[in-house]
Amino acid sequence: MPESHLILGVDGGGTKTVAWLAPLDDATNSIVLGRGQAGPGNPRAAGFDVAQGNIALAVQHAFDDAKLPQTNVAAACFGLAGAGRAEEQRRIANWAEESGIANRVHVTGDAEPILAAAAGDNVGVALIAGTGSFAWGRNAFGSTARSGGWGYLIGDEGSGYAIALGGVRAAAQAADKRNPDTALLPALLKKLSINTPQDLIGAIYAPHMTRERLAELATVVFDLQATDATAANIIQAAAGDLAEMVAAVATQLRLPVSSYSLAASGGVFLNQSGYFDLVVNELATSVNARPGHALVVQHPAAGAVALARRLVQS
Repeated sequence: MPESHLILGVDGGGTKTVAWLAPLDDATNSIVLGRGQAGPGNPRAAGFDVAQGNIALAVQHAFDDAKLPQTNVAAACFGLAGAGRAEEQRRIANWAEESGIANRVHVTGDAEPILAAAAGDNVGVALIAGTGSFAWGRNAFGSTARSGGWGYLIGDEGSGYAIALGGVRAAAQAADKRNPDTALLPALLKKLSINTPQDLIGAIYAPHMTRERLAELATVVFDLQATDATAANIIQAAAGDLAEMVAAVATQLRLPVSSYSLAASGGVFLNQSGYFDLVVNELATSVNARPGHALVVQHPAAGAVALARRLVQS
């Protein structure tokens, strides 16, 4: 297959980078010739050298999976966490062009491919909830807007980190008798392999307790939401926070209520069924920003492929 008939879509995050090799002439955006995976592709978190090395390795693995020799493809889209600013995008684009990966290169943040995977016109709102959270949108005129994404100290509402922290705080307050008893306290002690509430201090502030590891404790809150009122309230409030982000973006872009597309992804949505439904319900009942089409995107790389195809066809 000639090189001009190939395109690449790359999705790079804080833990892994996924590359999909696809044919240019696929109007359905459904054919994948080869898939590759490597380590973190977030240039801000992992560093540019590490991220670029992992992107290159994922691309190589995609060609290997397709049983094709690696060549310069017609176009490539890199949707990378930590590449939301023009400076980061230029640096990755320059590297990709100098490395001979593609004739045309588009570098964007990790939200645009999620929207492109769900909306053929790339118009609507993308919502990400993983360790962190934010919403990003685009309207038919090409204007973009975002809400959230301020980081764990001053933002990331509705994320795995925020939910986990809410659970830990509720457990500590219950131990202090400042709030009602909650099943979160014994469940977190068990999850952390500790014996007393006072042991929470050592476990949570331990050097190995990264933001990502703390965010994993959100599973404890989700597991108890059906039987524990405190856990249910934390999840409901988190869904409301995400709905407010979506509504803020939709309002800025003047997206029509009940007809815009909402695409969601990130570890929390992918691993916790029902959470996205809570967000959509909040959009309909609390913030008057009901979407017309709502979808959880399992593979953001599919959106990156679609964006790469548009580079050639536009």
